[in-house]
Amino acid sequence: MASFNLTSSDPSAFTLMGIPGLEAVHILIFIPFCMFYIIGLLGNFTVLFVVGKEQTLHKPMYLLICMLAFTDITTSTSLVPKALCIFWFNLKGITMGGCLTQMFFLHAASVMHSAILVTMAFDRYVAICNPLRYATILTNARIAKLGLVGLLRAVLFILPVLLLLSRQSFCANRIIPHTHCDHMTVAKMSCGDITANRIYSLITTLVVIGFDLMLIALSYSLIIRAVLRISSKKAHQKALNTSHICVMLMSYPFFFFSTLTHRFSQGIAPYIQIILANLYCLIPPMLNPIIYGAKTKELRDKVGKYICRK
Repeated sequence: MASFNLTSSDPSAFTLMGIPGLEAVHILIFIPFCMFYIIGLLGNFTVLFVVGKEQTLHKPMYLLICMLAFTDITTSTSLVPKALCIFWFNLKGITMGGCLTQMFFLHAASVMHSAILVTMAFDRYVAICNPLRYATILTNARIAKLGLVGLLRAVLFILPVLLLLSRQSFCANRIIPHTHCDHMTVAKMSCGDITANRIYSLITTLVVIGFDLMLIALSYSLIIRAVLRISSKKAHQKALNTSHICVMLMSYPFFFFSTLTHRFSQGIAPYIQIILANLYCLIPPMLNPIIYGAKTKELRDKVGKYICRK
């Protein structure tokens, strides 16, 4: 494939380098990136379509799965199309506005994703510890309100990041050694003091993700205590929602690896940091619908019905 080597003519624009050190294999990297992205889109749009069409799936748990699918689509779409343009067409230019927009959707979707996982943990807690009151505590309307609260929280936490960055002055060298506009990667290119950016980014990570993980841990400690009182092994397996646990084990480790390597990157090759950041936006969105499709019988049956009909 011919390389166009196009960058923006805007002098205030940035140049995304892709994965420095692996430029020779960018075209080869394009293949798994594109494949993972397409599989993720197909899986998540299938979940949204099936839950939307089936009235029997209009329940709190499936609404949460739809919210998760929507954030997964937003996360991958905010990053992957531009990365594919870099790998295949060598289109590296991005304006300041485009950079801030990409950053907003990427980071806001991550914060929203964490809020949904907390709500899912609460859903499991109510279903197991207060099953008789589940229908009255967690209604569809209440789940929708919790989703709006999570979205508002994401926007309020990420907007100051964009404000701090937009006030920075950038040097003549506007080359970003990354596939996308990550907050700290762009901030490090500034000619000014980025102490406020560093502090706010770290506080946001610790407060949002730390607080969410604490709530999830509290929910599951109460769930485990309730499950241990059940004598039946079959009841144990039914009570513990392994799909939610699998999604968390994929999401949070990738997030922490990709976030902390920006701050404690000594001894870690830059291309490894960039690959980890990209995998965070590729692997969970691809596997989440597969996990919920495989682990949730009612959803699996409905998806199978549409596939067999086709």
